[in-house]
Amino acid sequence: MEPKQEQSETGQAWERSVLEKLATASLNEARKARRWSIFFKLFFAVYLLILLLMFMAGNVGEKALAGKYTALIELDGEIAPDSPASADAVISGLRAAFEEKAAVGVILRANSPGGSPVQAAAIYDEILRLREKYPDKPCYAVVTDVCASGCYYAVAATDRIYANPASLVGSIGVLMDGFGFVEGMKKLGIERRLLTAGENKGMLDPFSPLDTKSRRHAQKMLGEIHQQFIDAVKQGRGDALKKDREIFSGLFWTGAKAKELGLVDEFGSAGSVAREVIGAEEIVDFTVHENLLRRLAERFGAAMGRSVATELRLQGSRPAVR
Repeated sequence: MEPKQEQSETGQAWERSVLEKLATASLNEARKARRWSIFFKLFFAVYLLILLLMFMAGNVGEKALAGKYTALIELDGEIAPDSPASADAVISGLRAAFEEKAAVGVILRANSPGGSPVQAAAIYDEILRLREKYPDKPCYAVVTDVCASGCYYAVAATDRIYANPASLVGSIGVLMDGFGFVEGMKKLGIERRLLTAGENKGMLDPFSPLDTKSRRHAQKMLGEIHQQFIDAVKQGRGDALKKDREIFSGLFWTGAKAKELGLVDEFGSAGSVAREVIGAEEIVDFTVHENLLRRLAERFGAAMGRSVATELRLQGSRPAVR
């Protein structure tokens, strides 16, 4: 009887062990399920909160005022395709401002050393187009610290240009710069091996001598772009410009001297122009800013997606993407 009793007790112990393991596994799974449920609830709550903040941020300002106001667009920094002062960004702000009926005037506030002539020309052309389409809505440029080169190209299309006496204005010219390392390579005993298909493909290579043909061709291109710049300024400024060849020489001046030369019409700030010229003191910013909340939401969503994918791969009982 004793052996049978021992076998019975052993069997019962084994069953209890199995039942305990099953109960523990079931409890662990339930805990994991609760954790995942809490995680996803928090995730969607945060995600919805971010979306709400994005919606609120995108709708505050531009159409928040019931009365009349002055629309403001910033042209700040280098004018380049991937910068806040790109043609796409500035033009988007200008279009929105001109299309808004409550905006009785538009100010393009400029603080830029210039940049791409293509981007500047695109802004210039769009200002002319919008002025023609909305003839009753004035568009003024207000210079803060600097409005040079491509920046002046762009703002020359506005109705009037305002600046501070200490602003820097002008630099109507075009440049192409670089370095030449030929003599330095000779001293270091470095040999340049440049292979091209096309006799001029290596033109302006900084490690090769600058030949006369390349220099002439580059100078001709710069001259053409410079003339486009000059024509645009003359068209935009009209009779306001004084007859002084130095204006188009690449020099720049203080706002006070620029006013004497006709590059600037009057002195003023965005606030004074909105209040005294446009007649709508309230200013609403139509500048197209990078949406940091949207970027945060995208990164947050991507991070959560990676976390979920990692967790799914770690769970053997869950599907995994291999």
